[in-house]
Amino acid sequence: MPLRFLLDTHVLVRWISDPKRLSRQQTRILDEVVRRQESVGISAVTLLEVAFLSAGGPLRLKLALNEVFSELETNPVFRILPLTIDIAREISFLRNTLRDPADCVIVATARAHGLRLLTSDQRIVESNTVAAIE
Repeated sequence: MPLRFLLDTHVLVRWISDPKRLSRQQTRILDEVVRRQESVGISAVTLLEVAFLSAGGPLRLKLALNEVFSELETNPVFRILPLTIDIAREISFLRNTLRDPADCVIVATARAHGLRLLTSDQRIVESNTVAAIE
């Protein structure tokens, strides 16, 4: 099943645990993905961010970490995209534009796979390094 979108960490967590916090456009797109029985990409680094930031950090999960990981493992809408050589090459072009290494990996993953990124991160949007949907 072809992918059209990659979710950043915050959009993923909001969709799973607090969908009311998504933008209207993000909600519309994700509803369409589900209706069409498509998948969305998740960068492997997002798993790391969820694991590190879930303990009362800025993500504030409303679900237990194991519930989030179980959803990612069992729900066919999610496709985890591994870090590859092509993505690492893309990261090398982004490191001077985006300060956060995880953001670099997420943006590079979207670019390497030709995906639009659903994000709420203004630094990513303003960087114009990837087709982003707020």
